[in-house]
Amino acid sequence: MRTLIALFNPARKWLLLLLLLEFVGLVAMFHLATWTRFMGDEEQVARFFGEVMPRSIIFALVQILAMTALGLYVIQSREGLRGQVVRTVVAFAAGGVLMIIAQYLLPLDPTGRGVLFLALVFGFTMVVVLRTLLQGLFSTRWLRRRILVLGAGERAVHINTQLRRDADRRTFQIVGFLGVDGVSEQVPVEQRVHATGPLHELCRRLNIDEIVVAPNDRRGTLPMDDLVECRLRGVRIVELSEFFEEETGRITLSAVNPSWMVYSSGFNLGLARRVTKRAFDIVVASVVLVLALPVMALTALAIMIESGLRSPVIYSQDRVTQGHRHFRVYKFRSMRTDAERDGVARWATADDDRVTRVGRVIRKLRVDELPQLINVLRGDMSFVGPRPERPVFVDELSAAIPHYGLRHAIKPGITGWAQLRYAYGSSVEDARAKLEYDLFYVRNHSLVFDLLVLLQTVEVVLFRKGAR
Repeated sequence: MRTLIALFNPARKWLLLLLLLEFVGLVAMFHLATWTRFMGDEEQVARFFGEVMPRSIIFALVQILAMTALGLYVIQSREGLRGQVVRTVVAFAAGGVLMIIAQYLLPLDPTGRGVLFLALVFGFTMVVVLRTLLQGLFSTRWLRRRILVLGAGERAVHINTQLRRDADRRTFQIVGFLGVDGVSEQVPVEQRVHATGPLHELCRRLNIDEIVVAPNDRRGTLPMDDLVECRLRGVRIVELSEFFEEETGRITLSAVNPSWMVYSSGFNLGLARRVTKRAFDIVVASVVLVLALPVMALTALAIMIESGLRSPVIYSQDRVTQGHRHFRVYKFRSMRTDAERDGVARWATADDDRVTRVGRVIRKLRVDELPQLINVLRGDMSFVGPRPERPVFVDELSAAIPHYGLRHAIKPGITGWAQLRYAYGSSVEDARAKLEYDLFYVRNHSLVFDLLVLLQTVEVVLFRKGAR
């Protein structure tokens, strides 16, 4: 339930609306393609094609999955319409291939190349037109949530610093910051508002949809009676850290109160979740391993050709897993055998000269990670989770970053929310930023979330994001 709330909270309602509109539109476009192909002759449709609705639903589902995998339902995306069109082309091409494959795997009569081609053309056109119209519609202020920030001090300023771009504020607009008595105000004067009466009257006058509670210190400073009255009148009340979590898909450490980790919901791994996660890991890792065997064989051959037949193909290294336990992770060797001849652990950097020619390719394509499927099947790792780090880096980062150890509440993963949302980290600051995404996953992980991460990993591989 927490994951559904996290994925479809108020900040993401427009994405859910877009998904539903496109699903209905794709179903309609498939019907239009069938009608066009058979020139509106329903008798021919019934004789040569059969039931249209089940096929149209399968078509729409496949295209929605393909678009999800290509990152077309990501709220934090800053990509313009041109970039979305390119991704849509790739998504529909992939969806068409999947439809052809599905016809051989599922007990369905062939859809027909003519109908499928027309459905892809009509569907692609519908998606592009719809997104062009909605991009202009959603950019209008009257569709965004109107937010009043209760507080104008140091914590409230984080909204201006962390969410300063127009792309960060697609779903809301800050009407103003209302200072709390006894707290110094750091927000610019022109962004502040002043209440001359009850808080609910101010909300009514300014047409406020949501209040973000962001004082530096809540003890004895919050107008609790006024907040209750506002809530009873339909105004949503949300704490600053939760607001950031909803809008950014991460837990902003600089905005949370010290007691937040103790009292917030989530961060649990019950028996049912452990069972479903382990089952998911075994099924997905087994399927991917079987499909990837030819690629793994070619990779091993390429490494041996470049480095010599006696050179190691696989290397193993100590990493930290759930409960701070150590294990040996397996990867295809992508660096020289003397990469750390002095015994000092180093982060990989951009254009790292220790990386071999084959290593540079397999890192970009994430093929070097495939041997970790063995770690997943053994139970050392999960398919989705935080990136497994080396013990020396864990010790260093735990001393420098508060709450870093919480990422080890679950098993590390081959892919993960932080890997999708942030480039490869090579510094303490990068690790701090990635931790915010890791904690969001640890707090909200579920089977649905794992499936979403798995689908969006396709985008990372295809567009070579974040690899070094």
